[in-house]
This record gives sequence, structure tokens and C-alpha cells, in this order.
Amino acid sequence: MKWDTFEIFLEKVIFNSRWILAIFYAGLVVSLLILATKFIQELVHFMCTFWVAQDSEFITGILALVDKTLLANLLILVIFSGYENFVSVIGIAKESEDRPKWMGSVDFAGLKIKLIGSIIALSGINLLAAFLEIGTASKEDLAWMIGIHFTFVITGFLYAYSEKLNHS
Repeated sequence: MKWDTFEIFLEKVIFNSRWILAIFYAGLVVSLLILATKFIQELVHFMCTFWVAQDSEFITGILALVDKTLLANLLILVIFSGYENFVSVIGIAKESEDRPKWMGSVDFAGLKIKLIGSIIALSGINLLAAFLEIGTASKEDLAWMIGIHFTFVITGFLYAYSEKLNHS
């Protein structure tokens, strides 16, 4: 009888330990606020300099804003999906008409696919920005960036293909 009581206690501790993850998701919310501050800083800088910027600097400025926006979207996706997959359903969102359609339907495999896709998109934006300023970039740095981006693309493809095979 004592063993059954201990087992129930241990299972409750293990099950409730998922709430420790809430600390990580709260930290990601704080990082989203920091990213928003950085976005505003970059937007203000862009607004002050776009009149005198060369075309490549103008496009690079816009790409930097897009880059931060994609990163913010990625953070929201990880926060919502991770919290709902590993901690608890976000009950307050169930009744909201603003609830994103994907919320509650992205499983762990889907989250990983979206994460890899976002990393590839962010890498591609940074690579494009580097190509726009090709005159100032070193060829070695560009080669590394291309190699890393290519690695991300191949990894994403292989992961997506393996997930497809697993669900077939």
C-alpha cells in the first residue's frame, strides 16, 4: 500500500514538473519585448536615414525590419505552441475571437518544421542583405554564409522528408 502511495506521489511530481517550462516561456515573452524595443530602435534609425541612403542601404534597412518581424513571429509561434504542447492549454485564448487559427493545432513535429523554415527564411534575408553590400563583404564571409544557408536548407528538406515518411 505504501508503494502505491509513493508511486502516485512521484507521478504527480513528474506530471506537475511541466510547469517549470512556464519559466522558459515567460523568458521568451521578455525577449519578445526586448526584440520589440530593438525593432523600434531600428525603425527610428531607418526613418532618420532613408532619405540619404543608397538603394542597397535602403533595402538592407527594410530587410532588417522584416528580419526582426519574422523573428518575433517565430517567438510567438514557439511560445504559444510550446506552452500548449508541453504545459497547458491557454484557456483564455479559447474564447477570444482574435485566437490565431493555427493555435492549438501545431504539434511538436509541426513546430519543428516551422522553426526550421523560419531559420531558413532568416538566413536567406541575412544572405540577401550581405549580397546587397557585396562590395564591403569579404568573399570568405560570403562563402561561409552561403555554406551555412545551404546547410539549413538541406537540413530542413531532410527533416521535412523524414516527417513525411513517418506520417505515410
